[in-house]
Amino acid sequence: MEPSIMAAAGSVSACSSPHKCRIRMARALIKFVFMALWTWYLVIWVATPAKVYKTSWRPWIRARTSTIYFGIQGTNILMYTIPVLSAAVLGCLHLHFGKRSSQRKSARKVKKESLNSWRKPCLVKGPLGIVSRTELALFTMFIILLLWSFSNYIHRALDKITAPDLDDKSRSLLVLNQVALWMGLVGNICLAFMFFPVTRGSSILPLFGLTSESSVRYHIWLGHIAMALFAAHGALFITYWALTGDLIQMLKWDEVGVSNVAGEIALLAGIAMWLTTFPRIRQKAYELFFYTHHLYIIFIVFFMLHLGINFACMMLPGFYLFVIDRYLRFLQSQQCVKLVSARVLPCESVELNFAKNPGLSYPPTSYMFVNVPSVSRLQWHPFTVSSSSDLERDQLSVLIKSEGAWSQRLYQLLSAHPEMEHLSVSVEGPYGPESTHFLRHDTLIMVSGGSGITPFMSIIRGLVHASSNAQKTPKVVLICAFKSSSDLAVLELLLPLSATCPATFANLDIRIEVYVTREREPSTENSKVVSTIWFKPKNSDRPISPTLGPNSWLCLAVIISSSFVMSLILIGFLTRYLIYPTDKNTDKIYSRSLKTVIYMGSFCFSIVAAASAAFMWIKRRCAKDEGLVNHTVTLPDSAHGSGRNDTVLESQPEKSLARVTNVRYGARPDLRRILSERGDGSRTGVLVCGPKEMQRDVASVCSAASAANIHLEFISFSW
Repeated sequence: MEPSIMAAAGSVSACSSPHKCRIRMARALIKFVFMALWTWYLVIWVATPAKVYKTSWRPWIRARTSTIYFGIQGTNILMYTIPVLSAAVLGCLHLHFGKRSSQRKSARKVKKESLNSWRKPCLVKGPLGIVSRTELALFTMFIILLLWSFSNYIHRALDKITAPDLDDKSRSLLVLNQVALWMGLVGNICLAFMFFPVTRGSSILPLFGLTSESSVRYHIWLGHIAMALFAAHGALFITYWALTGDLIQMLKWDEVGVSNVAGEIALLAGIAMWLTTFPRIRQKAYELFFYTHHLYIIFIVFFMLHLGINFACMMLPGFYLFVIDRYLRFLQSQQCVKLVSARVLPCESVELNFAKNPGLSYPPTSYMFVNVPSVSRLQWHPFTVSSSSDLERDQLSVLIKSEGAWSQRLYQLLSAHPEMEHLSVSVEGPYGPESTHFLRHDTLIMVSGGSGITPFMSIIRGLVHASSNAQKTPKVVLICAFKSSSDLAVLELLLPLSATCPATFANLDIRIEVYVTREREPSTENSKVVSTIWFKPKNSDRPISPTLGPNSWLCLAVIISSSFVMSLILIGFLTRYLIYPTDKNTDKIYSRSLKTVIYMGSFCFSIVAAASAAFMWIKRRCAKDEGLVNHTVTLPDSAHGSGRNDTVLESQPEKSLARVTNVRYGARPDLRRILSERGDGSRTGVLVCGPKEMQRDVASVCSAASAANIHLEFISFSW
């Protein structure tokens, strides 16, 4: 009875304000409809391969939905596209109301902790990496969906394959032809879901508790499965044509049928992308991976030309939302941002400090993509944000370690030109989780290896801000493993540079355990200085601001809905007066490729028009606001204009950092012992970011049954 009373009391307190109560009810209703739409979308994909769907359901639906304005593809738009885009709009509204609401989800906290066992790792080693029970269950269900679809396609073709008038050779060739077709159809299911995880500004992922960063691995899984199926699809058809002496089919581009040439071009582009995604190639030749991945444009265009717009509408929702997100990122990237300073560290790392709009807030562990034209005009690289929007309202920082050719060139540029007055930089982002739950733990253990400490900087700075405002904060244990003592300079960045934020660890219970693995004693050669370069931004440089303004989710909902309505109007007009007079909804007269181009052009035009109009309107409003508000970063007294300011590490006012730090040389952290000791009795959160071996060690400890009170979260970037 007591828990019920407490729950009721919590509910009353949560709805103490009628306005908050209405928002809470509205969000619950929106999420219910959102989940109903997604359930419909999944049910449709389960039903699609069934024989009854092809013979009964689809003809019945098509007879009632095919019109002179949209043709037979109107059925697929209604059944596959509209539910997902509607769910995306509802997701925007849910996130918008959540952003405006100050309520805490205390009721969900108990529910989340009761499901903690499902979040524990169950697979630590293997091709999928570290996988939780929830992920394994969902992955298994998706594989079952693929097998279900394949088996249903077999069932649908049994009458054709087992026809008594076929000889053995003809039957074998028919089976080969059908298997090739089924491989492609099953691969389309993977493609339908592949673009959702890489839509960085997605309004769908947050409602499933996901972020674009954590979902990249799902994109990789789907990509491998899809390309394996598509490669088999192409290889089997070529084999079939060779055996039947009909290789001329490879040059076929039918006016009203399937275009084999377009399919071959799409397949070649897909295979080129696929080959560069394997870890060894991606890590050793990131530039090759980066440039090759832009072939996705060719892949999508020729994939749609291969199948025609009617079938492509089944995969359209993921494409559509991705294109909106990609175009908005393009608009943001055209503006140079205001780079205030750069800290050049002796460990060959650089911290870039940007001015930001005080209205831009982002959660810890966020990341953004950075482009420096003087290093490379085309390359964009992701980096974790090391600052906290709570602690530094007018500044945003990223830490860049020299681990690749691009970052090494940037470090050399800044270290060799300390008197540099200006550096042009463009960014995309920041992106991050919709909410974090670090404050709910009694103890927070963060395990990092090398540059893996970067996301923990933003967490610690956020906790410093919370502790300075008398909020209850967990005990913090930061375990860092570095190769050399020169890397210790990174610890200086745990506190911000801005003079307006004299932050310390005075109110935060924190302990920092540092392990220098390749040195047995402190090195006397590493008492170097941190060089701070202060820049003079141009008048045209702008502070980093939300791409769509303070009400970004609401604006995104308007863009999605208005662009789709606009595209439907365009398509309806063109179909009625250009396609229908010739084709009469038969899909057998008018050029299928030309129809696909018309549809693609309508979708792209509508997206560009709606997104550009919204972006320019918001940009003008922000320009007026910036005219009233001076976005400047207060500089310390040592910064006289631009140029270099060298600071000895020990002279900085971070004595509190030295007081809570313990450095061990020639040793590696005993993670099993540390986690078992710290995780005894209290509710413990464990975050790990570092090499795969370190992640496996932590996962093996946290997956043990005795670690029931340990909540594990990986911060692993898979770009």
